[in-house]
Amino acid sequence: MTYNDDEQTAPTSTEPARPTGIMGQLVKQVRLNKYHNPVASLEPNDQEVLLELRGSSSSTDRAGLDLVAVIDVSGSMDGDRIDMAKTALQFVIRKLSDLDRLCVVTFSTSATRLCPLRFVTEAAQAELKTLVDGLKAYGTTNMKAGLGTGISVVDGRRLTSGRAVSIMLMSDGYENEGGHAIDVQLKNVPVYTFGFGASHDSNLLEAIARKSLGGTFNYVADGASLTRPFSQLLGGLLTIIAQDLELTVTRFQGEATIKRVVWVDAGTYPQTTAGDGSSVTVSFGTLYSAEVRRVIVYLALADKTSSPPYDANVGMAQYRFTFQAQQVTSNPDLITIQRRWSALDAARKPQPVENELARLQHADMIRAARAMAEANNMENARNKLEEAQKALEDNLDKANPTVAMLLEELRQLRRLMESQDLYKREGRPYVASSLASHDRQRVATRGQAEGIRLYTTPHMDTYLKQAEQFEKNPEEAPPPAPKHVPEPDQVVEEPPPPVEADVPEVPRDVAEGNRRTLSAALRVATTVLSLAAFVLMASVRTSGWDSDRYGPYEQYYRYAVGVNLIVCIYSTAQAIVEIRRLVSPRFASRNPITYCVLAYLLMSASSTAAFGKESPNTKINNAVWLSFLGFLALAASALISMDNLFRRMV
Repeated sequence: MTYNDDEQTAPTSTEPARPTGIMGQLVKQVRLNKYHNPVASLEPNDQEVLLELRGSSSSTDRAGLDLVAVIDVSGSMDGDRIDMAKTALQFVIRKLSDLDRLCVVTFSTSATRLCPLRFVTEAAQAELKTLVDGLKAYGTTNMKAGLGTGISVVDGRRLTSGRAVSIMLMSDGYENEGGHAIDVQLKNVPVYTFGFGASHDSNLLEAIARKSLGGTFNYVADGASLTRPFSQLLGGLLTIIAQDLELTVTRFQGEATIKRVVWVDAGTYPQTTAGDGSSVTVSFGTLYSAEVRRVIVYLALADKTSSPPYDANVGMAQYRFTFQAQQVTSNPDLITIQRRWSALDAARKPQPVENELARLQHADMIRAARAMAEANNMENARNKLEEAQKALEDNLDKANPTVAMLLEELRQLRRLMESQDLYKREGRPYVASSLASHDRQRVATRGQAEGIRLYTTPHMDTYLKQAEQFEKNPEEAPPPAPKHVPEPDQVVEEPPPPVEADVPEVPRDVAEGNRRTLSAALRVATTVLSLAAFVLMASVRTSGWDSDRYGPYEQYYRYAVGVNLIVCIYSTAQAIVEIRRLVSPRFASRNPITYCVLAYLLMSASSTAAFGKESPNTKINNAVWLSFLGFLALAASALISMDNLFRRMV
């Protein structure tokens, strides 16, 4: 059936007019942050780049919401469950404003559309409340009819420009009438599913949410509140600041190749790869205020050992979205990595990258444990979860609130995998909601584990408190959502990073390069000083080498002249080597012990003169001081060489 009777004209707003944002302001509603190693070796190596899209948490306009609530009213919902569903729907009606439209669809043996999409004015609230209060549970479960009717309502809309649309589907049982709901074509409409109680079909509801664009599966345990999970969803849907969000990642040919088919990891969001494989576009759908999408890009940097060090543009990121029917496209953002001969810290990733890789590993281990539990191998499943717990404790800070929630998630899963019966009853929907949350990077209700609030936003926290208060006193209605997203009272879960977050203050590899430059300068200084000392000592002679006499300093001066000559020649050679090391790795051999021995010889040659019985002439005295300065330069160079050596050993 086609439904094209949605209300077209929004009522006159009672809120003060807000200026329409210009394009530059709209771009700021979404921000792109990059995290990666700023330095990499010229040799072929693998790099991970974390791209983060973050929705603005400052006051901004929001999209009007078209929400279709598809509610199971089959016979199994009779009693407390239908009453809880009514209370949850009443909260939804109270929170929507006259900017938003609502349609309620129920299903049992067949599906019924209770009302068309209509703006939720004060008058409409009263009528919708009456419709919801009249719900009764009866019949079988024809989920396909319910979901299909909801999609038909969305497809038939006449007013679509600038509006966000979502379907929330709630059921407490298995479909036993009318075919398979998974066959319904969702057409990029986000569907958020809620499995209510211990007898729902979590596999089906998870599959429907996964098939949609951005939807999540939520597990609501027996006896748990249904209003609170609904409030979490509204806390996002009523703060949508970007629609049709896409991120395109392009690798530069000749700079970066790929070693894995999936080189952009974005969970279960759909990806489109260019024909030549050089770029990938990820489609995220909607983005809430203060919400975050993280993408890991795996790059294999090409072999550049035949080139001098340079700054390589290895990739580019660009995002686009729509808001209030306006197309917004960001400027291309280059991913630049300094290619150097040596990159000591290449194996040490920036902390945000480490955290995201650890979270992905965490989700993969839950996925593996789930497969073992489905095969009735509960002991191995628990062992896998214990392995995941140890990996988190070893690699991340347990005091971090997010890490603490991940650990609690694993503890809950281990408890629910103690037996096959417990797993089928509670563990299966729990693990399904956990993976849905990780794959979508969105909040999802996990049974009664209210302490695990991954991916929540400050507005969701506000709505949750309002839901709790509404359950205690339904007559005290929560305020409807404003037509703009206000600045939240709470602090965002992860504060925005500094502007230059992707570049550490002083990378160790860059610091080593600076030390090499200083070492080369010191060796040049040693060469100059030892040469000057040698020339001054040699110029004291008034006749041939053998006929000169130096009085009580005869042996010392011959020794000093020889040492300065040796140091001059050796330092010249080493200065040339160190300078060439800055542009070529083929001159990498060095022996810091030799520098120390030469420094000792030069020091001994210089210090011996201080204990002579007679004062040397001015030239010789100056030569001694030049020799001593040369010793200092050579000693400093030796210390730098030893430091570099020890760093490599560590």
